[in-house]
Amino acid sequence: MTEDQIKVYLQKIILENYHLETDPIITKPDEKFGDYSTNIALQLAKTLKQNPLQIAETISHQLQDQFSFQKIETKPPGFINIYLADQTIIDELRQTINQNHFGQTELYKNQKIVTEFSDPNPFKVLHVGHLYTSIIGDAISNIIEQAGGQVYRVNFGGDVGLHVAKSIWGIIKSLGGEFPDKLNTVPNNQRVEWLVQCYIEGNTVYEQEQSVAEEIKLINQKIYQIQAEQDHQSNLAQIYWTCRQWSYDYFDQFYQTINVKFDKYYPESQTFSIGLKTVQEQLQKGHFETSQGAVIFPGEKYGLHSRVFINQQGLPTYETKDIGLNLLKWQDYHFDQSIIITGNDIQEYMKVILKAMEQIKPELSQKTIHLTHGNVKLVGGIKMSSRKGNFIQAYDLIDLVQRTTQQVSQTKPDFDLVLSAIKYSFLKQQIGPDLIFDPQESIKLKGNTGVYLQYSLVRAKSILQKAQKHQDQITSQLDQFEKRLILKFLDYPNLVLQSTHQLKPNLICNYLYELSQLFNQFYENDQILDSPNQNFRLTILEAYILIMEKAFKMLGLPIMNKISPTKTKNVSNKR
Repeated sequence: MTEDQIKVYLQKIILENYHLETDPIITKPDEKFGDYSTNIALQLAKTLKQNPLQIAETISHQLQDQFSFQKIETKPPGFINIYLADQTIIDELRQTINQNHFGQTELYKNQKIVTEFSDPNPFKVLHVGHLYTSIIGDAISNIIEQAGGQVYRVNFGGDVGLHVAKSIWGIIKSLGGEFPDKLNTVPNNQRVEWLVQCYIEGNTVYEQEQSVAEEIKLINQKIYQIQAEQDHQSNLAQIYWTCRQWSYDYFDQFYQTINVKFDKYYPESQTFSIGLKTVQEQLQKGHFETSQGAVIFPGEKYGLHSRVFINQQGLPTYETKDIGLNLLKWQDYHFDQSIIITGNDIQEYMKVILKAMEQIKPELSQKTIHLTHGNVKLVGGIKMSSRKGNFIQAYDLIDLVQRTTQQVSQTKPDFDLVLSAIKYSFLKQQIGPDLIFDPQESIKLKGNTGVYLQYSLVRAKSILQKAQKHQDQITSQLDQFEKRLILKFLDYPNLVLQSTHQLKPNLICNYLYELSQLFNQFYENDQILDSPNQNFRLTILEAYILIMEKAFKMLGLPIMNKISPTKTKNVSNKR
């Protein structure tokens, strides 16, 4: 008997007796007040102008007739407390085990959804912000998939533009000129760091020396020309294409490391042409304006701010490339919804982009959702910036957690455990505010961590593997630890529905932590193996493992079957 089933019964009773359509609120009170409780009688009393306790008693009597509860009691001034029969709970448990689609919804059934996230720029390093948005975007994509959506994961990055020109200037300076053959002298394992230093140097001098800034602007124009002509022969083109590929190889390796996949990567070199053509057409229609030799979108007309879409040199800006991206995504997928996941620092920027898109193709703007998140900071509140070079690289954070885990465990950690610690630390936080990451906290064996969840799951699997089925008496009575855990199982479908509606992975994380706490209480207090109720308790284990693995898959967490022996020594044979 789930919360939703009780709500349906209540709605039916209220409609038949009082001719009112209602949405009763069902809560889970303290155990001494039942398994579920509702104050619907108090709500109805205001409308019906009747004694709420009498309304509660009428509803309680009819609810008891609808289904076999252990008991239903009314308490002044008008509360209804519902106690489920143990056999009802047991039947629900067995049904849970037999349902292949337990916890899945159909909110996105037959819908095409494009999720865009991560969005790193070639010629620059992946920092911890990319790690965060990759993990969040992957989890949201998984949540939509379990709800029946056909999800296309896409990635967008700037392989043309001023930041690339700054990098190329630094590369040419480091090589002593446009000498592509000298790129072979850069060791494979140092390529990314070398590109980063070239970008930092180019960015620094661009801001400090006007003559160099003009050189970089000229390089920027040449890169657009290389793309337009598909030049692969000139020395500058060879440097550009080679270093661009270094970046893409680095990105592929990173996504493979964190087990995140994409269906398509959109480089800006593919989006700027259609974006440029579209903005020029819209200029003629009056949706854009010219200002000091540039083309702008007049955001002030819509309560926003104006932005440049084509600069004075006639080159497209990020804004125009984003317009092209939206149009290309539509051409490729004809989606029902496009979800863009970024840091909240471009929230106002995206408002302008979507408002401009509304003038060009209104339905695309209406189908687009922009989700934003805060910055990731290490303990101490240090913000990271790839311009100045004082940032934490994505791989550096992974290495930091690996080293921290090894110091604590005195053994080389399972990488899946490290990945669980990082991903869960990110996902358990509500999307929006800044996130403070503490490596020490992330790997704790006790507390709300991915490591704690993995140990709990592996513990359950270990017990199940040791079990030998034998005939035992089918239990018809639950103790408090069994009952609490099974009732928590029954909350899972509603939890998934809520998380899917709101696109909030943190709701799933909070549930898993509470579920694992109840499981460990059950494990510590109830003997499982060789107990009179062994088979039934093994069924509880099966349900726990089923729900954990379904939720782990949605969150993108590794599903571990074992952890190194030194870490599983606390698993008792008798359990």
